[in-house]
Parts: sequence; C-alpha cells; structure tokens
Amino acid sequence: MQYDVTLITIRPATAGKAMAKLAETAPAAPGKLLACWQSEIGNLNQILLIREHASAQAAADYRQGIVESEDPYGVGEWTNSSESDTYAVLPFLKPLQPGTYGPFFEVRTYLLKPGKAASTIERWKEALPARLERSPLLTCMNSVSGRQTRFLHIWPYPSLDKRYEVRQGAIKDGIWPPKGGGENTLWDQRSDIYVPAPFSPIK
Repeated sequence: MQYDVTLITIRPATAGKAMAKLAETAPAAPGKLLACWQSEIGNLNQILLIREHASAQAAADYRQGIVESEDPYGVGEWTNSSESDTYAVLPFLKPLQPGTYGPFFEVRTYLLKPGKAASTIERWKEALPARLERSPLLTCMNSVSGRQTRFLHIWPYPSLDKRYEVRQGAIKDGIWPPKGGGENTLWDQRSDIYVPAPFSPIK
C-alpha cells in the first residue's frame, strides 16, 4: 500500500470555492480518497489531500496523470502551486483508515540528512509505544518519490489545548521526542495544523 500526499496552495479568500469543487472531484479521482484538509495554523491557504493506492505502479500512474493534466482537481483557477509525492507507512504501523480522530491534525514534515532514514525509523519504533499512551498517532510515513529523505507524521487532537498538554508532558517526562535525533538527524522541520473538510473520510 502506498499513499499520495498532495499539497495545493490556493489564493487567499478562495478556500470556500476550492473546497466546494474538491467535494465533487477529489472522491472521483483514481485511488481511494482518505483525507482532504485545510490548513488552520502555520502555512495558510494550503489544502492537503491523501490518497491510498494498492501498489507502487498505481501510485506512479496517478502521479503521471497529475503531471499530464492541466487541472486535475478542477481548482486551477484558485491555485498558486501544487506538489504531489508518494509515501509508505512505516512497516510496524497499520494502514490508514477512514474515521473520526481530530478535528485538529498536526502534520509534521521532517527533512532528514542523507543516510538517516533507517536509524530514525528504528528510534521511532523503540520510543513510540510510550508516546502512544499519551495520545494517538494517525500515521507516520517516509517518502518514496521526490526528495526521499522526508519523514511525515500526523497527530490528531480533540483540541489545541490537549495538543499542548500532551506534548509538554511527553517532553517533561523524557519520553518524546525519540532520543538521538535533533541536529544529528534533521536538516529541516515543518509543522502545520489542519482541519478536515466535511467530506473528508478522515476527520
């Protein structure tokens, strides 16, 4: 199973129009739509789409179709830019499933230094059980196309206050983040808060 993660940057004040169109086009596109979210905190005017594909070839075919289409989702008139890449869920985690988890999703994207992906995955495997006692993880994936040192993890929270409470507590108690990372592993970090569209299967 592989997942396409598409990030669409739209012009300010056009989110309502773009989301209305995506409600029609996103579920009908190839693959299985899992998420359609809009950024609330961080980089604004972003729409994040996550689609599931049954194989690497299906994911590649989908991305090729995106490249060849002039307007794959019908929101071109409101779009400033878009990017799309394929990810694989870490081998010890379950596939993504539709359901209600949020309504706030923290999407954290790390750019790893060369050669650090394997050790990062192992550190996460060791540290994650203790962290999951505090709050759930929706998924953690590494990129298998484009810039292949990207590490994407998504944390759902019922409120922003709960996010702060959980994160601060995990840091204070020394269970998170996994030890051995930081400047030894990372080139860059990015974090944004998203909220789901009404038609998003994951919300």
